[in-house]
Amino acid sequence: MRFRLRHQQQDIELVDGDFVLGRSAECHLSLDDALISRRHALLAVRRDGVTIEDLQSRNGVLVDGLRITGRVALADGATVRIGGQELTLSVLAAGSAAAGGRSVALAQIAQTLPSLSDGQESGPVDDTSSGYDPSTIRRADTFRMLAGVADKAFAMGRAAEAERMLAAPLADVLETSRSGRRVTPALLEQAGRLSAKLAIVTGKAIWADRVIELYGSAACLCPASVLDELYSALHRVGPVDVTRLRAYVEAMRAQVTSYGPADRFLFQRLEGLDRLAALR
Repeated sequence: MRFRLRHQQQDIELVDGDFVLGRSAECHLSLDDALISRRHALLAVRRDGVTIEDLQSRNGVLVDGLRITGRVALADGATVRIGGQELTLSVLAAGSAAAGGRSVALAQIAQTLPSLSDGQESGPVDDTSSGYDPSTIRRADTFRMLAGVADKAFAMGRAAEAERMLAAPLADVLETSRSGRRVTPALLEQAGRLSAKLAIVTGKAIWADRVIELYGSAACLCPASVLDELYSALHRVGPVDVTRLRAYVEAMRAQVTSYGPADRFLFQRLEGLDRLAALR
């Protein structure tokens, strides 16, 4: 069986795994609602069904209007309410297509999402022994899910919706980096790409400025995927903070003797970005 969770106007395709729902940016599905606890509920998706469990939240979990205790199985069409948010589960026939192409497919990320207590990022990534802040390792998984949902919103022309969804998590990553805690390269790239994409779709230069501040505070080069989005952004937004960009370029120039061929090419592209910003 296949399962889909509808929240507001978004359909989220579910695959096997455990997903924490709550207000925290570290939850797999983060919901901006003051009535929702930071870690509110646990959604467990298995091949034969979906269950939900209240994680000792302040306001509880309602399934079809009834407050639950313990773990409860969700039937097709079951309505889950946490805080002021309503989610509806649909059971899909095997091989059925997403209606109207409006579903967000999470298979490519959900199969690798660990529980938030793991403190580990999926795949061959840096761990806490490398000096990265443990919370940023967990948040990289959250951002993989956010990226899928946000990219769908971008494709559907829902820039304002994507901005509302991403603003708080992106601010959280930036504040972590500002504070001197080391952010994993995976999370930096995800946050940087999404911020640059927001600059493109909203036309707001502040999102491009935040990419530069993010990588400047982390003292590392932007990867090619983020630079590509920044080049596109600079053609569509108003003037960016050239002083901040130039300071970042100079900080990266101070490290140029340590760069290999690939990083030297990235630095050259960063210099080109600086020249382009100066012309606008």
